[in-house]
Amino acid sequence: MDPYTNTRKQFTAHLVDRPIPENASPEWKKHVERSRTLLDKLVHHPAMAPNLQQTYMAPAKSKNRIYFQWDLVGRTLGYMYSVNPTLENLGREEKEAWDDAIGHTVMAQGLILDTTNSALDRMTESTYPDQKGRHPEFGEEILELAKHLTDDSVERRNRGALLLANGVEYFKKTRRRMAGTPNRDHRPNHDRARRSHQRPRREHGERRTARDTPEKRTLRYEEEVVVVVEEGDESPASRSPERRERREKRASKNTPDRSPKHRHRSPERRRRYDPPSFTPTDRSSDPLSFDSLAKLDAHNEKVSRQPQEKERLLAPKEKGRDHDRRRKEKVASGRVLKDKARQRRKSEYGREKRRVISGPLAEEGRVRKRGGYIAEESGKKRFGRKCWIAVLVTVLLLVIFIPVGVYASKKHGGGGGSGSDPSNENLKNLDQGDIPAAAKNTYLDPFIWYDTKDFNVTYTNDTVGGLSVMGLNTAWDDGTQANENVPALDKKWIYGTMPIRGINIGGWLSIEPFITPSFFQSYKTNQGIIDEYTLTKELGPQNAAKMLEKHYAQFVKEDDFQQIQAAGFDHVRIPYSYWAVTTYPGDPYVPKISWRYLLRAIEYCRKYGLRVNLDLHALPGSQNGWNHSGRQGVIGWLNGTDGAVNAQRSLDIHNQLATFFAQPRYKNVITIYGLANEPKMIALPTTAVVDWETKAAAIVRKAGLQAYLVVGDGFLGLSKWQGQLTGVQNVILDVHQYTIFNKNQINFPHQKKIQYACQGWTEQMKSSIDLTTGFGPTICGEWSQADTDCALYLNNVNTGSRWEGTLPTADPTTSVTSPDCPPGAGTCSCDKANADPGSYSDDYKRWLMMYAEAQMASFEAGWGWFYWTWVTEGATQWSWKAGMAAGILPKKTWQRDFNCTSDIPDFKDLPENY
Repeated sequence: MDPYTNTRKQFTAHLVDRPIPENASPEWKKHVERSRTLLDKLVHHPAMAPNLQQTYMAPAKSKNRIYFQWDLVGRTLGYMYSVNPTLENLGREEKEAWDDAIGHTVMAQGLILDTTNSALDRMTESTYPDQKGRHPEFGEEILELAKHLTDDSVERRNRGALLLANGVEYFKKTRRRMAGTPNRDHRPNHDRARRSHQRPRREHGERRTARDTPEKRTLRYEEEVVVVVEEGDESPASRSPERRERREKRASKNTPDRSPKHRHRSPERRRRYDPPSFTPTDRSSDPLSFDSLAKLDAHNEKVSRQPQEKERLLAPKEKGRDHDRRRKEKVASGRVLKDKARQRRKSEYGREKRRVISGPLAEEGRVRKRGGYIAEESGKKRFGRKCWIAVLVTVLLLVIFIPVGVYASKKHGGGGGSGSDPSNENLKNLDQGDIPAAAKNTYLDPFIWYDTKDFNVTYTNDTVGGLSVMGLNTAWDDGTQANENVPALDKKWIYGTMPIRGINIGGWLSIEPFITPSFFQSYKTNQGIIDEYTLTKELGPQNAAKMLEKHYAQFVKEDDFQQIQAAGFDHVRIPYSYWAVTTYPGDPYVPKISWRYLLRAIEYCRKYGLRVNLDLHALPGSQNGWNHSGRQGVIGWLNGTDGAVNAQRSLDIHNQLATFFAQPRYKNVITIYGLANEPKMIALPTTAVVDWETKAAAIVRKAGLQAYLVVGDGFLGLSKWQGQLTGVQNVILDVHQYTIFNKNQINFPHQKKIQYACQGWTEQMKSSIDLTTGFGPTICGEWSQADTDCALYLNNVNTGSRWEGTLPTADPTTSVTSPDCPPGAGTCSCDKANADPGSYSDDYKRWLMMYAEAQMASFEAGWGWFYWTWVTEGATQWSWKAGMAAGILPKKTWQRDFNCTSDIPDFKDLPENY
């Protein structure tokens, strides 16, 4: 991994996905897995989103407490990887590196769980004053992981507390460096080093580098500099002829590689007490990975201990040599002898080798700061005021850390806890012999499932409609109510009277690049990895299955459905792809694994009283040629050589799905069923699409599924659907409303966008639900508060945006080669559009909230709405979860301050270019 070209997201993936050796000890594996899980959650926190797409070396856009913890946990994980995973026969250096890693783990745990003294907040504010009072919350999931992070001994917890105390002091000293500028206190001062009269005396037994061969090694890491310098006293040119002559005479009396200093020392002793020097290279700057940083830290710590060790071991000999030297000086007489003795002392006690340390070592608090122990010329030490403060902080932290550790140990029995992989405890009472030989290593074998939580792992080969019921629990309860404003699942929902307030879970079971850009960022443009088809083809069946199942298990969990309920939603739209059911010859997609996670998601919706809108997002051949249909490019559904074949395949899939979901257990929870997401009817024959939808509806009804059916407007416009599908009962027309994908709407000023939502979309919805002017039942199945199309990969992988005018296409009707933002807005830049929401002005936050509320009011003039989407890796304005945390979306879907009935401000103080 190259920190100059790879992003923080990629570095995190490199650490989290690194294979665990088979011979790893349980202790090593436990700590690594727990740290990996925490790191993965931190990198997916909304506050980290602005930093993820930056290269690792770039200054972070959003420097906050989440970024602090991500950096600390990542470095700690690098320490762990640098140690032999068996933890056997560790040398002193490896053992101390491992102890440090555990200490840092305890430090990370304490910083996250400390809600009393807020040490992390003080560290953050000390380094970034602008963050005062703006600290993002970790969230329940991260807090729970932190409780399980470590259960180690009191000794190691004390070590973590000491590291934290030093860290607090350090961050106060390094505000400039962490703000993006190297700290002046840590820059090597070569001018000062050249002043021979200020040179400190070198300790006896320390190797002296030849005066005419200075060795330097500089490693640059981010804006910091880690420097190890070994220098002679002066350059040869600066010495007088007399001094050079005296030096040559002394050199002739000794071997070339043994000075008077080392005459009585064996090579073995020199190797033991002399710090190793770095070998010069042709490069003065080397990119460092997490692993390299960890090894560098361990080396620096070892070197920093060596002078003390030498002083202790050589003290007796030094005392004897001082006695001999004093006796000889008394015997010596004459000015010449005194001069020689003086020169000898100068040559033997030249300038001490200096180490200027910053970067990772200093960040972890292992460098003595000003105000602690200060070495004076006399050799005495002074206990500084700041060191007293550090001691007091340490005592306070010990009071916090020890009870936290004891509590966690008692609560969790000293073991278990969370790791990067699920615990799958429900497999413990299952015998692998119960799995038939024919089912082993297939999707029916729970022992190869990545995650078994809340699945029924008892083997069964039963199917309904040809679809497996493996994983389903036999009991269910429909008595749950999503919130006080809506009926429980077993009570009737009166559609058309009660507005739908729903959320999409996009980018989960159907991959969409702008929602999970990390899947695509590691590939070069010429590789052409742009959608799920090319991604799975590149990875191959085994790697693709492994990667995608982990994504299914981690991107959306039960906690998400609980939070969706808490936010006031009552419906969930779940996009999924046809390969959840089956695949066809030539398909690289991962078959059937997502089916199991779809069924579990429906059960989570049931648990929290949420009704489900099943959305078949990708059909065989692709119904629109866009990346979220599986394959970007040519439409192969109802079009081309295999158009008819793929249309029939789609009908067959609906027959299986409808048969399965017609079971009584789904009657109350699956109330809406989509036939095809966004068929591109502006490029397909309208009649052919409507005929196919009519056939699909008949198949679904024949199978016994009575849910409302959904058909997309195909981008024809709502008015074009009047009188269509009149022979099909209980059908809803689905429209997706965005201003940012239309050339004549993305450039609306802020006020006009709200006006358009309140007037234009409201009138369209009212006209559509009226059978005399429109289709009838109408919902908005997708919308967002996004102000621009700047989100990474929103317009396809490795393409630009309309906003900046960097979206050339082969179609002149869609190509945009000049900025398409409001007239007179100035330079249109995606930098501000993609900025951390913490940097949004109050006016912009107010506008975003009002724009979202206007759309909700507009779409409730019809049958309701589904926001796109719940969670993303980094696109805040497309994530309700992130927007709610940023204060730009309501905490409850029904609690709003604006409903299109009051005046719309002109927002004249709000810049129009972002």
